[in-house]
Amino acid sequence: MNKPLILVVEDDAAVRNLITTTLETNQYRFQAAPTGEAAIMEAISHNPDVILLDLGLPDMDGIEIIRKVRTWSKTPIIVISARSEDTDKIDALDAGADDYLTKPFSVEELLARLRVTFRRLYDSGGDHAQSSVFVNGDLKIDFAAGCVYMNDRELHLTPIEYKLLCLLAKNTGKVLTHTYITKEVWGSAWDNDVASLRVFMATLRKKIEEDPSNPKYIQTHVGVGYRMLKV
Repeated sequence: MNKPLILVVEDDAAVRNLITTTLETNQYRFQAAPTGEAAIMEAISHNPDVILLDLGLPDMDGIEIIRKVRTWSKTPIIVISARSEDTDKIDALDAGADDYLTKPFSVEELLARLRVTFRRLYDSGGDHAQSSVFVNGDLKIDFAAGCVYMNDRELHLTPIEYKLLCLLAKNTGKVLTHTYITKEVWGSAWDNDVASLRVFMATLRKKIEEDPSNPKYIQTHVGVGYRMLKV
């Protein structure tokens, strides 16, 4: 089987070289693009398995690239950016990014995020495929189909949002700690993972909660974790 192809979109030569050298050392195939225009052409021409995307490019903002790619492709997009504000992360995730890694980052963390992404891509479904349908109030999860509905309307969730929701649903009534959730979702418990968890939980709530500031499905236990409530 061919090794996965990763498109690296980064205008900083030093960071780009760090990422591509890491990928080469770990036997990933890769293409590199220093601009947004080049990134879009590479994505169309080579159909990569994953895109690693910097947001601060010289010719266009990374958010615009995410939106353009999402018009024709569901390729996982992992943002790697120095922008660390929650609003920046939420904008990227809302546009269609699947994950968000904040600079500076360790190559070990980058490789861990890639492993999790590829497991999601190549996994046949695991426990979800063997389960049927989860119903809680107006929320419905069809594990076999990988679909989520609210009031019979299908929701668009990123792969990580979906994995978070499934994890909480399968443990309804239980408080899941930050460490447990991040290990299950990202395969690690880095500080960045806990920060990312808060962002993903905010975007997930916007999609499933009528009033995200007063949620009825996902309860926050400050300093501990989250729990799916039985509605």
